[in-house]
Amino acid sequence: MLTHLTLPAALQALFPFRVGEYALPGGTGVIRYVDEGTGIPVVMLHGNPTWSFFYRRLIMALRDRRRVIAPDHLGCGLSDKPLHYPYCLANHIRHLEQLLAWLNLGPVDLVVHDWGGAIGMGWAVRHPELVRRIVLLNTAAFLSPYVPWRIAVGKLPWIGEWAIRHVNAFALAATVMAVTRPLDPAVRAGYLWPYQTPADRVAIARFVQDIPLHPGHRTWPVVDAIDRDLVVLRHKAVRIFWGGRDWCFDDRFLAGWLTRFPTAYVTRLDDAGHYVLEDASDTMIAYLAQWLLAE
Repeated sequence: MLTHLTLPAALQALFPFRVGEYALPGGTGVIRYVDEGTGIPVVMLHGNPTWSFFYRRLIMALRDRRRVIAPDHLGCGLSDKPLHYPYCLANHIRHLEQLLAWLNLGPVDLVVHDWGGAIGMGWAVRHPELVRRIVLLNTAAFLSPYVPWRIAVGKLPWIGEWAIRHVNAFALAATVMAVTRPLDPAVRAGYLWPYQTPADRVAIARFVQDIPLHPGHRTWPVVDAIDRDLVVLRHKAVRIFWGGRDWCFDDRFLAGWLTRFPTAYVTRLDDAGHYVLEDASDTMIAYLAQWLLAE
């Protein structure tokens, strides 16, 4: 089902896309997703605390020749945000699996950023036959002992969740700390628009809490299993488009990807931050799109 949501005029100008709806089984909630264009499908998965808005420029560059699907994970963006739901990586992977099975797209190109990496690769290792090519944007799908203090603060008991949900500290800080060039005010407002109340921000807090720092964490074995299974994707064409000034997913993670995909083609944007598609020039967005448009 496609719908036209009522968005503020300034946001509609930046995000003029058709939106589909998928009701998760069991009344869990509705996932909404950009569904634009026709042709070979490209699935784009965002991270935390963003939403499909992160991909708007790349969607524009592809939609004349590709079918672009960009879901908002449950709790994020335009999707439903149930308060009392066990948000975790395993469930996000399951939701993606259900959505893509329902859409029945066939083989897709997969583009992932931040948490979208673990979610997307978690799906991909289960369905390698449905993956054509992969684009990695400052992300990870493997365990790391490195957690920046700015992320670790959000995991502190009580105060971390309070700051994320009641002050919107995580999403607000990201609009400044995740870029190297200041965001246009309308773009900044676009990132924040779905997260206006403490209730809207529940998944943002849960994503931070779901970062596994020790083997006893429920998501540790999930990430570890994804990492072990990445070998089934090693023959795929992989493009890495990397912000070199990302203080979170820094070059240690880039090196980790190259260990796992040694033949990947790397474009390192030396002056781009974590929101690499925001800091990328129009020329660089077109350069990435050109690779995705090649048969």
